Amino acid sequence: MKIKPLSDHVLIEPRKEKEKTKGGILLPQSAEKDRPEEGRVIAVGPGKKTSSGKVIPLDVKPGNKVLFTKYGPNEIKVDDKEYLIASQDDILAILE
Repeated sequence: MKIKPLSDHVLIEPRKEKEKTKGGILLPQSAEKDRPEEGRVIAVGPGKKTSSGKVIPLDVKPGNKVLFTKYGPNEIKVDDKEYLIASQDDILAILE
């Protein structure tokens, strides 16, 4: 299934959490994990419309690695794969 975000929304594939700590300790599946704050942009909407009807294009594009607010994006699951949908306002930075 293909997902096409609307308006100024962005589809993000969250970064996979590491199963091992820096010290080499393996984390069990039951360990409480924080929601990721980094991911890769999969798709973007056309942009936000102003009151005059002009469309303002987004600053991010598919393939960008981004940092986003922890609880801003909405979680969705499509074909057993987890994604996040965020407004461009929830994206804090593009990682280069």
